[in-house]
Amino acid sequence: MLSCGSFEREFLKRISGEVEASFRHPAVTEECHLDLSPFYNPARRQYDGDRLLHQIPGCPKTEYTKIIGLFRVDLYIPILTYIFGQAILGQKTAVASVYRLRNELYGLKPDEELLLSRTVKEVVHELGHTFGLIHCHSMTCVMRSSTYVEEIDLKDTLFCPRCRALLDNQ
Repeated sequence: MLSCGSFEREFLKRISGEVEASFRHPAVTEECHLDLSPFYNPARRQYDGDRLLHQIPGCPKTEYTKIIGLFRVDLYIPILTYIFGQAILGQKTAVASVYRLRNELYGLKPDEELLLSRTVKEVVHELGHTFGLIHCHSMTCVMRSSTYVEEIDLKDTLFCPRCRALLDNQ
């Protein structure tokens, strides 16, 4: 996981632990010092998720099987108002952002545990796509599509039995 923003070490450590448990594979966190200004769209006041997604492979200092860049900025793709994350299906890279996962954006009190839970779900979801998993119809599967933050809250951090089997058979 690439930390592309200022995150507390404990926050990243807990996410990495959940990723390791979900994928049954070691997860490493590395800092990424990427200048985000070329990815900013002033008309939208957001950052281009597509372009960031394609920039991620050149960021780590080490070669990894899968890479997800974790950001603090608001991401979009041209066809959507915003995204929580994005991945290239069956490939190596993904991105996710905590920006729209924070309670404060919705006029609510900060909740670090809820932010952590939402972030874990989004990171696992996007990494699931890099392993070739598509959106799932199971209501609680981490691979279920989420358009709104409330939908993330309804999901579990785990794969449903079908998605788990697909993942384990790779």
